[in-house]
Amino acid sequence: MLNKYPIWKNLVIVLAITIGFIYALPNLYPDDFAIQITGARGSTDVDQQVLDRAVEAMEAAGIQIKAAGLEDRNALIRVDNSDQQLRARPIVQDALGRDYLVAINMAPSTPNWLRSIGAGPMKLGLDLRGGVHFLLEVDMESALEQRLEVYSSDIKGALRSDRIRYRGGDVGENRTIVLQFVDEGSRADAFNLIRRNYNEFLMNQRRAGDGQYELVLSLSEAELRRIEDYAVEQNLTTIRNRVNELGVAEPLVQRQGRDRIIVELPGVQDTAQAKRVLGATANLEFRMEARQDAPSGTTEAFSFRDDPNRTARLEREVITTGNSVANAQQSFDENGRPQVNITLDGPGGDMMNRATRHNVGRRMAVVFIEFRTVDEERQVNGEIEVVQRREVERGIISLATVQSALGSNFRITGLDSIPEASELALLLRAGSLAAPMYFVQERTIGPSLGQRNIEAGFKSVAFGFMLVLIYMGLYYRVFGLVANVALTVNLMLLVACMSILSATLTLPGIAGIVLTVGMAVDANVLIFERIKEELRAGAPPQSAINAGYSRALVSILDANITTLLVAIILFAMGSGPVKGFAVTLCIGILTSMFTALVVSRGMVNLVYGGRKVRKLSIGRGLAHA
Repeated sequence: MLNKYPIWKNLVIVLAITIGFIYALPNLYPDDFAIQITGARGSTDVDQQVLDRAVEAMEAAGIQIKAAGLEDRNALIRVDNSDQQLRARPIVQDALGRDYLVAINMAPSTPNWLRSIGAGPMKLGLDLRGGVHFLLEVDMESALEQRLEVYSSDIKGALRSDRIRYRGGDVGENRTIVLQFVDEGSRADAFNLIRRNYNEFLMNQRRAGDGQYELVLSLSEAELRRIEDYAVEQNLTTIRNRVNELGVAEPLVQRQGRDRIIVELPGVQDTAQAKRVLGATANLEFRMEARQDAPSGTTEAFSFRDDPNRTARLEREVITTGNSVANAQQSFDENGRPQVNITLDGPGGDMMNRATRHNVGRRMAVVFIEFRTVDEERQVNGEIEVVQRREVERGIISLATVQSALGSNFRITGLDSIPEASELALLLRAGSLAAPMYFVQERTIGPSLGQRNIEAGFKSVAFGFMLVLIYMGLYYRVFGLVANVALTVNLMLLVACMSILSATLTLPGIAGIVLTVGMAVDANVLIFERIKEELRAGAPPQSAINAGYSRALVSILDANITTLLVAIILFAMGSGPVKGFAVTLCIGILTSMFTALVVSRGMVNLVYGGRKVRKLSIGRGLAHA
């Protein structure tokens, strides 16, 4: 029978529309402005008492609270607008102290029943929604100091290999390495050795006050610039890896000036975690526990992270660091406690094997190193100013006996919680920072193109959509109404697909939606005009409908497939706004073909199919039997 869908096809259409409606529905619930409270470390929980202290501090400051509650070991306090959000963050941070991180956030307001099935609003790009802006500064002095320490160790190793006697060598002031020798001949031999193998140094020979012969090595300007550039570029790579681990869509990570990095995260749902992960200079050092008879100058005391009153003395010599970590995954030991499985790269595995095969039975420590900033209030000229103090925290997270020689694969135990283990694995997997970084600025940023332009973009979609609906209804009558319903379903499916795929909508993406609306109408126009041609040729209404849809199919596929190929190329080769436009266009092409060829045909079948029709209401030139 012409123009009659089987039941299963009708059910497919109904199912697609139902799913599209459910997954597009969360976009009607805008996110709330909020501040999020989380532990400064993954193992620190936020309980009701902490939440009450934060609420009391906000109420004392006259900030109206929309809602407050505990969610996933964190606290979330919702407010009415961004001004209250920005006022509340420093107030709550002062009230809770350094043990907790207080971050600005956008909290979803999607009903729980939708969230339980994985339905959520589509992500908006930085130009539509705004997001969080971080400005980080790379500690160049630490980067240079670390590099000088490496050079000092290498040079002393080369001197020992050539049997050149020296009394000592340390990193001195003004970015120098100072080597002491017992006589002038040894210093001359060292001078020639370093000049041959280390051309990045400028050398100066001098006599110390105690009669020692000294050789002062200072880095050239070119080498200083190279080390600084390497530190920033390596940190850029690491930050990008960490952002990818966070799953942020279309982030911006770029260098600013000599030693700063800008990070912009559009629409992040957990800014506290983002700040903690991005800013953590999380690195590891593997050291052997010091022997009881070891000289004090070769050992160093460390406290344990979980118990600051407990200490252990470790050797100053580092076996290897987190820079050698090739992979890290969180798992559980045989007792169900969290651990991190570590895989070292080739050089790191060799160093670990050499250190442990001669020290079976001794204990090896894993030292966690963290650089961070602490806000302090100081009185300057009678006024209170908040200044940032930088500090380094080192603590032992594991001190275990070496049972056998270790290689590239081993595990870290002694972690307090699953979140701490997961976060440590993430940081090590994403890569270590070449130098510490500190937050210079943190703020929310509004839509970069201005609220007026955003409103104009949404109005263009609304006005264009309405004009198309009016035109199609007036020109094609009943068939125009069918096209209008199909067009509405198309827009709903487009929004639903972008929400399901977590695609990011940008202002160019809105242009893609407008283009999709036009292309969807174009497909219907091709079908309807083909039906009218069949009617004018004398075909019966049912045959004209069937021929209109079947014969217009080739033209619709040709037009849409070529456009789809262009959109795929734009997505593959473009970036930022271009990629956002391409994503919207690709999804829109697929949904428009489905609605134009399947949904509208199904509705026409319901209206005209399976019965004798004398006339079709399809605008000028109404069909007659």
